Amino acid sequence: MSADGEGGKAGVAVITGASSGIGEATARALVGKGYRVALLARRSDRIETLAGELGDLALPIVADVTDRASIVAAADVVDREFGSVDVLVNNAGVMLLGPFGGDQRDEARKMVEVNLLGAMTTTEVFLDRLRSGGGDLVNISSVAGRTARPGNAAYAATKWGMNGWSESLRQELQPDVRVMVIEPGAVATELTQHITHGPTKEASEKFYEQMAILPEDIADIIAFAVTRPRRLTLNEVLVRPTSQPG
Repeated sequence: MSADGEGGKAGVAVITGASSGIGEATARALVGKGYRVALLARRSDRIETLAGELGDLALPIVADVTDRASIVAAADVVDREFGSVDVLVNNAGVMLLGPFGGDQRDEARKMVEVNLLGAMTTTEVFLDRLRSGGGDLVNISSVAGRTARPGNAAYAATKWGMNGWSESLRQELQPDVRVMVIEPGAVATELTQHITHGPTKEASEKFYEQMAILPEDIADIIAFAVTRPRRLTLNEVLVRPTSQPG
C-alpha cells in the first residue's frame, strides 16, 4: 500500500531512467522516505553503483522502456524480490532538440518511442500491480507539455501527448490509482548532452547553465506528492526555475 501521509507506511516504487538525473534523485528521496525502489535503466553500471549506495532498499534491474519484453522481465523480478508495486515513476526520456525536418527524423522517432510509448508500455505492464494495492502513477512530463517553441516540435509533441494520456488515465483509473504529472522546466541533468544538432545543443547548454534547478528539487516534489493522504492527489505540478521566462 502507498504511503498515507507523513506517518504512513511506505511501499515499493519502480523508477525508469533511474541511472541519472531526476530518476536517480527520486530513488534517493524515496529511500529516504522508507520506500524500497526498483531501479530500471539500460546502464547497468550506473544503477548497480546507485543500488550499492542505497543498500538493501534498492534493486537494480537492466531494462529498456522501448523493449516490452525487458519491462515484463523487470516486473517479474520486482514481483519476486519485492512482492508488490505501489508507485511507478515514468521518468525515462530523451530531449533531442533541433529544427524539424528530415535531418532529425531519427531523433523524432526516438523521442516518441522513449518519452511517450515507453511510458505507455511500462504503465501497461505494471498497471494491474498498481491497481491491486491502490497505487500511484507519476509521469514526468515537461514545461514543453504546455508550451512549444521553435526547435522542440517533436519533443513538445511527446510531452503534450504525455499530458493528454495522463489526464485520460486520471479519470479512467480513479480512485484506485492516483495519476500525477510533474512538468519541470530546466533541470541540470544529462538531457542536453545528447542533442545532436550543433547550434541547438550549444544554445540549450548555455540556457541550462544560466538557470537550471537541481534534480533533487524535482525528486523532493515527487516524494511529497506520493506521501500525501489518499484522499487527495497532486494531479499536475508545474515547476520552473524562478528565472525561467517560459
